[in-house]
Amino acid sequence: MTTTIINGVDAIVREVEIVETHLHSREVWLAAAAVPVGETHVADVDTMVAFVADAGNDTWGNWLQILGSSDTPVATGMVRFDTHRVVVSAVERANSETRVQVALGTSGAAAFAAGIFTELVFSVPANARNIPIDLRSMLVLAGTKAWARVWVDGQDTGTVTFFLGIHEYNQ
Repeated sequence: MTTTIINGVDAIVREVEIVETHLHSREVWLAAAAVPVGETHVADVDTMVAFVADAGNDTWGNWLQILGSSDTPVATGMVRFDTHRVVVSAVERANSETRVQVALGTSGAAAFAAGIFTELVFSVPANARNIPIDLRSMLVLAGTKAWARVWVDGQDTGTVTFFLGIHEYNQ
């Protein structure tokens, strides 16, 4: 009984530390790498070139890699991260219902199949820019790749231009 209580308290303490770090840590913003390298390096902190994901024909577009295996950790000593927010800087189809999935794993399809993804839905007015949207995602190990894909309702194409914000954790 004592061991069970101690294990339960330890689990609560770990969770509180994660929440505290999430709420009180810096957010790192990533954009498309100036010089990408395969699937290892696709994002940089020192560029303003936004990611651009495109929808399919009234369905999901192809998965776009937005984090490579060497893109995290950004800060030395960090071992985990979560995707926290996107800032949508432009859309091709204003005033259209737009759905985005962000998946974390070896590929977008594999991460989606494993249930390691989050979704957001929005409609952006034509004159809107830099719309921040919070994400809810799982905490994953540094070095985990991230992917995004888009669906714009009733449209054959529909780009979403965005930046990705992450939080990193040292445990």
